[in-house]
Amino acid sequence: MTVRTRFAPSPTGYLHIGGVRTALFNWLFARQNHGQFILRIDDTDQQRNVDEALQPILDGLRWLGIDWDEGPKKGGPFAPYYQSKRLDRYQAAVERLLAGGHAYYDYATTAELQAERQAAEGEKRPFRYSRRYLAETPADRARFEAEGRQAVVRLKMPSEGTLVLDDLVRGRVEFDWAREQDHVVQRADGTCLYHLANVVDDYDFQISHVIRAEEHLSNTPRQVFILEALGYPRPVYAHLPFVAEPGSHTKLSKRKLQKYLKNRDFAAMVAHAQKIAEAIRHPTEADAFNPVIVDFYQTVGYLPEAIVNYLALLGWSLDDKTEHFSREELIEHFSLERVNKAPASFDPRKLMAFEDWHFQRLSRARKVELAAPFLQEAGLATSPISAETRRIMEKVVAAAGDRIKVAGDILSFADFFQPDDQLLYDEAAFDKHLRQGNGADLLCRFRDRLAALEPFDPPALEAAMQDFVAAEQIKLGQIIHAVRVAVTGKSIGLGLFDTLAILGRSRSLARIDRALGRR
Repeated sequence: MTVRTRFAPSPTGYLHIGGVRTALFNWLFARQNHGQFILRIDDTDQQRNVDEALQPILDGLRWLGIDWDEGPKKGGPFAPYYQSKRLDRYQAAVERLLAGGHAYYDYATTAELQAERQAAEGEKRPFRYSRRYLAETPADRARFEAEGRQAVVRLKMPSEGTLVLDDLVRGRVEFDWAREQDHVVQRADGTCLYHLANVVDDYDFQISHVIRAEEHLSNTPRQVFILEALGYPRPVYAHLPFVAEPGSHTKLSKRKLQKYLKNRDFAAMVAHAQKIAEAIRHPTEADAFNPVIVDFYQTVGYLPEAIVNYLALLGWSLDDKTEHFSREELIEHFSLERVNKAPASFDPRKLMAFEDWHFQRLSRARKVELAAPFLQEAGLATSPISAETRRIMEKVVAAAGDRIKVAGDILSFADFFQPDDQLLYDEAAFDKHLRQGNGADLLCRFRDRLAALEPFDPPALEAAMQDFVAAEQIKLGQIIHAVRVAVTGKSIGLGLFDTLAILGRSRSLARIDRALGRR
């Protein structure tokens, strides 16, 4: 059997971490078995579809390296890969279900169905539709329609027996047919529901393994009923544990970034992303933010290989010790048999640890390459990057070390790339270290030493400051903070001697002069 898996997102929002995990497991299983991974767009619900939401889904999957063999923008032998363009196939399936006695026209109103539900509740018995308004003949249909009623098409579900499902993740699962409702498969306006379209598409696209989230397990009986009524072979099912909020069994929400997603201005997004990234690194009791949209991580500058590595471990493991995998290693080792049944907790702080691990193993040149677009978008570098900016970037990246964990962290060191006459100051720090006390006077005298210093490198700079402190008979803090605020605009940052060396003598003196001039 040729392995064919699929990921079928609805274009109703942005690419969600939970959905990516499902796509990744399908992709890994297909790649390991030398099969095909198909991307299908489940857009049957036209009222909920968001046209502009499809492209971010495609872009996000490509960014993560989850490529598809057939689907949108690529085509394939079973095109089209959009449910909205396959309505004739669904209508044909409805007609076959009706002709075979596996479905029926139902003319019950919403109020009548509700009355039956309430009666069942009052009698403390499970609700099961009486089929009172089932139309078995053309005459029945004509009579109901003369009353102004409209029909939906319902499945004529069995009321006895058990469905046994051998799930590759959950093992043997049994469903009592008596608990199944006569589910609607076609609305009164003629449009078909997801469950019918899903079964037809899986058959038409020759899907061998349906690997999907646990939430779809309850949908399986009606789908198995449909496919068997249509004479389709049953695919192999594997229902993955849902992705939960950190430290809980609550399903991960995708509504926590709506405010962020409404503003796609790059500068605003980066500023917002930096605040969130800082909250991830330094959580407080009040911090309950959990970014779950892939677009966020791409905007901040995460590595796709770090995200893929972490998501692969949400519900799957090779053993009890191995955590870090390359893409090739995941393909080699992945198996559905090692997928856990329990919910998998998504923790952005744990993801940050994976990001840090992967990022620190990049070459300095690669880090610079990844960080450059952030400076360019912020207006702090030209495109292409100039040789001087690249030189500064290399030195900043080297001096920052593991303080740069994601590519966007380069913006935390924006002061190195701002024009000297446009450097922004933390006014509180400026007041404390340059306007109050004798900080400015000390800075003025230390400036003269810098002007004559050779060589202008970290060891020489450190020695010069130590000599200055001894000569002035002051504490180191009385001068070091004044210099830092003068040349960076803030009171924290890279090591001061590295900072001065990276800026160089000319820029350091220019910034000191500007600071002294605004006392």
